[in-house]
Amino acid sequence: MKRTSFFLALIFFATHLFFISETYAFSPGGDYLAAAEEMPSPIGGLKAIYSKISYPAIAKKAGIEGKVYVIAYVNENGGVDDVKVLKGIGGGCDEAAIRAVRSTKFTPGKVKGAPVKVKVALPIVFKLKK
Repeated sequence: MKRTSFFLALIFFATHLFFISETYAFSPGGDYLAAAEEMPSPIGGLKAIYSKISYPAIAKKAGIEGKVYVIAYVNENGGVDDVKVLKGIGGGCDEAAIRAVRSTKFTPGKVKGAPVKVKVALPIVFKLKK
């Protein structure tokens, strides 16, 4: 039973990775890996991204909160070539997340020590202070 569950989970995971790579096969300027031995990470952590976000006035007024899920296409130099919204919340939050991620420098992803292009999924949380 445990073995069957393990294989089903493995098949689900492999199918999910294939789906993601096929869904986002178009990427700017070449092929971006879905995973690398060393994944890119924002220099300064997520704090660096959040420090660049100004909560949109429309979202504040409407009380919009939630997570904006984005994919950042990080090149081999750690720059962000493009950002796509996977799931947004509206009210200007999607655009604010894109601007913040696009202007952030990342450590490049690496495979066998060599820098590579990698796409990274990031959740950007918008929460109003109460």
